[in-house]
Amino acid sequence: MTPELAELAAAHGVATRYENADQVEVTVDADVVVAVLAQLDVDASSAEAVQRALTAVREARAARKLPPTLVVRGGQSRELGIAATVELEDGTTREVGSVLPADLPLGWHEVVTAEQRVPLAVVPDRLPEVPPAWGWMLQLYALHSGQSWGMGDFGDLATMAERSAKELQAGVLLVNPVQAISPAHPVERSPYSPSSRRYANPLYLRVADTEAFACASEEVQRKVLALAPEPTGELIDYDAVWTAKCAALELLRRHHPRPVELDDDLRDFAAFGALAEVHGSDWREWPAPLRDPASAEVAAAREELAERIEFHGWLQQLCHEQLDRVRRIAREAGMPVGVVHDLPVGVHPGGADTWAQREVFAARVRVGAPPDAFNQQGQDWNLPPWRPDRLAEAGYAPFRDVVRGVLRHADGIRVDHVAGMWRLWWIPPGEPAGRGTYVHYDAEAMLGVLALEAHRAGAVVVGEDLGTVEDVVTETMHERGLLSSAVLWFQRDWEAPGKPFVRPDRWDPDAMASISTHDLPTVTGWLDAEHVRVRARLGLLGRPVREEYAEAAEDRSALLEMVASEGIPDDDLVVALHALLASAASRLVLTAPADVVGERRQPNLPGTVDEYPNWRIPLPVTVDGFFADPRVRAAVAPLAAARPLR
Repeated sequence: MTPELAELAAAHGVATRYENADQVEVTVDADVVVAVLAQLDVDASSAEAVQRALTAVREARAARKLPPTLVVRGGQSRELGIAATVELEDGTTREVGSVLPADLPLGWHEVVTAEQRVPLAVVPDRLPEVPPAWGWMLQLYALHSGQSWGMGDFGDLATMAERSAKELQAGVLLVNPVQAISPAHPVERSPYSPSSRRYANPLYLRVADTEAFACASEEVQRKVLALAPEPTGELIDYDAVWTAKCAALELLRRHHPRPVELDDDLRDFAAFGALAEVHGSDWREWPAPLRDPASAEVAAAREELAERIEFHGWLQQLCHEQLDRVRRIAREAGMPVGVVHDLPVGVHPGGADTWAQREVFAARVRVGAPPDAFNQQGQDWNLPPWRPDRLAEAGYAPFRDVVRGVLRHADGIRVDHVAGMWRLWWIPPGEPAGRGTYVHYDAEAMLGVLALEAHRAGAVVVGEDLGTVEDVVTETMHERGLLSSAVLWFQRDWEAPGKPFVRPDRWDPDAMASISTHDLPTVTGWLDAEHVRVRARLGLLGRPVREEYAEAAEDRSALLEMVASEGIPDDDLVVALHALLASAASRLVLTAPADVVGERRQPNLPGTVDEYPNWRIPLPVTVDGFFADPRVRAAVAPLAAARPLR
């Protein structure tokens, strides 16, 4: 790689080398760097092209007065180098000269100079301390009850919140992403590949809890309830659930007592839904004129599909109502933290957000992760990333709106792959997951926007910082009052011989701790080496299977040694591991329903799509059966004793 190409890559935030999970420096192939730069509209295909691009970069730097967006921490001044006025969001104006004063209020403002108008976000330096609590990591779709239709719904979530607090002393619920799907078959199963991160998923609506159902006649109510799909008891059938709920809600639409109010953004989202019903869930496969939301053909379709657009807007209104009810119930039940919603790292490449906001996405790139111990071939999540340059030019409004959309109904937000606010692993077109590189973002700006919106919502923030993550990520989160993540399987002394497990009382106090995650084996699966068996069967191992089994046995032995050293009885290993978790120094400790009832299969197996039943595995018990199960109460008793509700 030439020094000129390296300089050009650095100017655009494209890494030419990185440190892998084993802390070994890896040099990125020059052709990968060139391919990634091309996705940022930078031609580096020849030495001459590189020189032209470098000249353009230098000229732009010389001409620029202010960056496209300013993000400053409250209580700190900032030198502008140019005379400016600040227009505050309350409508008032302040003359500030060439220095932003330290006493500007938190909020979204604008800096105005003779030549520029630049968005200004004044953000909190640190978020408040999170109260200690224990709780559940819920895969909502996996819940089921006599009232839910083939998969968990917002009604089940409300029940889990209320009963967990009142009966089990739980103080927090972390919910898998419940962002919007494309309303067409086949329904996307992964909650981490939503059509939009700004809106909610009507698949989780409880039809019988709507006002329209209450206002309908008994005859209509009977017709609606007759549409409920028969429970299969095996894998969740998303298509059947959506078909049934959509038909039921169409019957109920005319019985809703109030008009539907749609703002411009919601109307655009609802228009995508109406078009997706006709042309399919992926807008990239629609007729060419409909791929542009500003086209005359789309305008005509909006008029033709006005009733369906209103219907999809109404579904969002219902989601808002039911999610608000869940949050209210959790608070009234005494949860000190409440309901924390999970924010996925991206959206489906053919979904509503990329259709409406395509200018801020690198459409042909796929986000993923480099190879590590659990995913030895790397990961390809098939999610298009935001372009860091376009995000800054947009004043970070797309990111702000996503965070607002989640926090509208939440007491907290968990940011999946929080390291993505620093850098994301970009996989250029035509390359496998392992042949990519990192592209860097303005982490100070991204964290500032997140902190400002969380401050305004009174919400806690948790960052998922597992895997190949730079130390600066966790260190900065703690400085700003965000919790990091601690997972038992990864709490090891990696420098010591044998890589022993670290005692829980030495874990990070500013963290949300758990035994496992949705991408890792369940407790029972890990103890029985189910993760080795499944990955071997599917050809996902990068070394001989006997070595994998040997390592799993060594890990199990090491963990049991720590259980014994802590004086914890090991007659029931599930209970023993929860007692170990209860002793963690971390502020929040969470466990999963699948772990306490002995489910062997993990919710998601990275590196697979249809080879494994990802996101389709229901709990083996109903919600009522869950709370009646003595295994549940035995497992969580040490958690409740260590962190009782205040």
